[in-house]
Amino acid sequence: MDIVIKGVQPAEEFALDRPHPDQGRGASWFEALFQEHYPRITSMLARLTGDRGQSEEIAADVFCKLSRHWTPLRGKGEPAAWVYRVATNAGLDALRSNTRRRRREQEAGSEALRVAPTGGALEGMLRQERCARVRTVLGGLKPRDAQMLLLRSNGLSYREVAESLGIPPGSVGTMLARAEAEFERKFRARYGDSL
Repeated sequence: MDIVIKGVQPAEEFALDRPHPDQGRGASWFEALFQEHYPRITSMLARLTGDRGQSEEIAADVFCKLSRHWTPLRGKGEPAAWVYRVATNAGLDALRSNTRRRRREQEAGSEALRVAPTGGALEGMLRQERCARVRTVLGGLKPRDAQMLLLRSNGLSYREVAESLGIPPGSVGTMLARAEAEFERKFRARYGDSL
């Protein structure tokens, strides 16, 4: 089985000849799951971390875990929901780690100043600054709130968000509104009214 998406190919150990424990089919369940969700997950993680390469590594690790441990994960819900839950957790962990690393670099004075040669670059720098601010605030939220905002901003339906986080579908709207309000409150407290 050769699965290639944007230069990422699962290792040979991914050749899942064993059937899906809940569906009784061969490797096609994993391949279909990978084909359907890998691009969406890497896109979500890239927006979160700001690093496409790191997002691909995280997504590959998540699918690797799934391929190795699905049988012990039985009872944890559908594989797609599990993948999104694990991916958002790993992405938030990477975000926090990146934030700590940047803070240490700044304290050590190792971050160099970047000079923008054109007006277009200035716009790019401002966009990067805004993204960095959003990442900082997301990293300071409760994990479930940050996960919910990430999943919803990535286009998942309320039902998909509920499955991914293991919460009742009827609670998603209220919880999402609270998470958005908390994000806005923290953003404004840290950066002022420029939301």
